[in-house]
Amino acid sequence: MRSGRQRQISDEDLVRQSRQGVESAFVELVGRYKDKIYNLAYRMLGNREEAEDVAQETFLHTFRALDSFRVEERFSPWIYKIASNLCLDRLRKYRYSVTSLDEPIGPDGDIPQQVADWSSSPDKVYEVNELRADTQHAISGLPPKYKVVVVLRHLHDMSYDEIARVLNIPQGTVKTRLFRAREILRRRLSRLYGDNGRGAQEGAAIEV
Repeated sequence: MRSGRQRQISDEDLVRQSRQGVESAFVELVGRYKDKIYNLAYRMLGNREEAEDVAQETFLHTFRALDSFRVEERFSPWIYKIASNLCLDRLRKYRYSVTSLDEPIGPDGDIPQQVADWSSSPDKVYEVNELRADTQHAISGLPPKYKVVVVLRHLHDMSYDEIARVLNIPQGTVKTRLFRAREILRRRLSRLYGDNGRGAQEGAAIEV
């Protein structure tokens, strides 16, 4: 008895078909990855128009480089590598201002952000959303080399090995950068919520 559920064709098979001139195969790849690539670019650049440009540029580069892709490997780390490099290139080219999270905040070293009072607020849903918003803001302020590992690891659930291949760096470097990024986030959130508050824990877990 045949199953009514058909097996989804793999990304790698779609690449093979695309190489053979099957236009619908590449359209399918774009459909599978357009949101993921856009989200990666938006997290890296913090600008919707820039993210859209990078997403389009990523698929253009991908299409042009299909012949260089080794089909015995996974497609997803390969396209993430293209997108990540484009984001990093754009950050370097336009010299996006990146605030050091180790520096005091405000003209007098104070913290101007308005933060929910964890001990008195009755709305726990609001508190969680507020915390996540602050975490996302803290991630956006990370230096690019730290930001990219956080985005790939925690927002795209990539393994250390995959991140190492995407960024073309050793696994040990990935772990070191991720550790340092978490420490920066923990310090940043501790300033907002207190050393023993949920913000410090959120910096360790990075639940966004």
